[in-house]
Amino acid sequence: MRSGYGVTRVEIPENGQGAEIPGEVLGPALRQRATMLAERLGTTRIWHVSSTATGGGVAELLWSSIAYQRVLGLPAHWLVTEAEPEFFRLTKRIHHGLHGHRIPAFTPEDEEFYRSVTARSAARLAEHVAPGDLALLHDPQTAGAVPSLVEAGVRIAWRCHVGTHGGGGALGATWEFLRPYLENVPHGVFTDAAFAPDYLPAARRSVITPSIDPGSPKNRELSAEQQRALLARIGLIPDSSNGDEPIGYTIQDEPLPHDVPVVTQVSRWDPLKDMLGVLRTFTEDLALYSRAHLLLAGPDPDDVADDPEGAAVFAEVRRTWETLPPDARARVHLVMLSLRDLTLNGLAVNAVQRRSTIVAQKSLEEGFGLTVTEAMWKARPLVVSGVGGLLVQIRDKSTGILVDPLDYPAFGKALDELLRRPGYAAELGRAARRDCRERFLVSRELTDYLELYTRMLDI
Repeated sequence: MRSGYGVTRVEIPENGQGAEIPGEVLGPALRQRATMLAERLGTTRIWHVSSTATGGGVAELLWSSIAYQRVLGLPAHWLVTEAEPEFFRLTKRIHHGLHGHRIPAFTPEDEEFYRSVTARSAARLAEHVAPGDLALLHDPQTAGAVPSLVEAGVRIAWRCHVGTHGGGGALGATWEFLRPYLENVPHGVFTDAAFAPDYLPAARRSVITPSIDPGSPKNRELSAEQQRALLARIGLIPDSSNGDEPIGYTIQDEPLPHDVPVVTQVSRWDPLKDMLGVLRTFTEDLALYSRAHLLLAGPDPDDVADDPEGAAVFAEVRRTWETLPPDARARVHLVMLSLRDLTLNGLAVNAVQRRSTIVAQKSLEEGFGLTVTEAMWKARPLVVSGVGGLLVQIRDKSTGILVDPLDYPAFGKALDELLRRPGYAAELGRAARRDCRERFLVSRELTDYLELYTRMLDI
């Protein structure tokens, strides 16, 4: 087993990934509150700790959020804990367990391995984080460091970005696995109050729903020409540019026609995202009577350090695509997006979502779907699973359509309805954008963070 893994400090430009800061994000009231908090902090620093700086929603959130916090004058920093692949295989099981997904039982060896790796991380974190500092640890990969850092005098909160409703089974067993580290955490932050474990008292919980940055590469406005150039750079349409570097590649029989409706799902290649179920529903149902094409897009698994399942899931989707009848296969496009340049990756996702007629998120479980919020901001009609954090995001038949994730005919029927009723689809998209502006922009999450930091100082 490899050793020598440490902690890396992520250097964030003052405006994140180079985006201009929209005026609607940092208003006068938010700036005033931040100034008051900065004065109270004095020399005390704020640290965010995660397991990766690229790939997945947590990393994406932190790039924008920490950048904005720094613009507001807060001493916010970001540390990434490194670990061996075996650790990430274990924490992926924990991730699935927190979604209520059936997993192998945890063994004493699992418990000892998790304890030893996170104890090593805690020791390395203590080289950066001083007593009295505020540290917000993100997700199960960091939970084991909580007791040591609390004992060292660090003001700690742990934020869990995953979860589901219910209890018992794999969910209960996973919370019990984490109990030695979280039972006495000073504060826990969840996407939904119902996601918290029973052993964490309500007085030590708060709710922060994730947000999107309207000025980021993934969400800024794009001209038609910019969209075409980006789609060409991922190989989805013919390249008529002057030879710009590719930013991904597309597996397809033929390029995407310019005049067809497009159903899209953008997500990691993760079994809980059910990309295979989307593919099968489309090819066995919608493709039989619709002109629509299906676009499945996700990050290159080689660029996501803490997700060991991505390559295998993508390989299974590709094998299934290869077995499709020629007519159906020609209507499906598998897009692999590079994460080596985060700005270009965000722009590519932006172009894909704007090219989409309908955006789907047919996850079997989902703590919160950032791609859903991104599509809301772009006024795209949505069909999503009625599970987890997606129930927080979408109001059924008001800002999108909710379906049972295991009811594949219902999923196909919802897609068909939106394709046949463009007026209704546009109405849902407009309502989704309004709701996103009110509830899911980074300005609201920054306000929540200011309240959390104040609460951590008072503990």
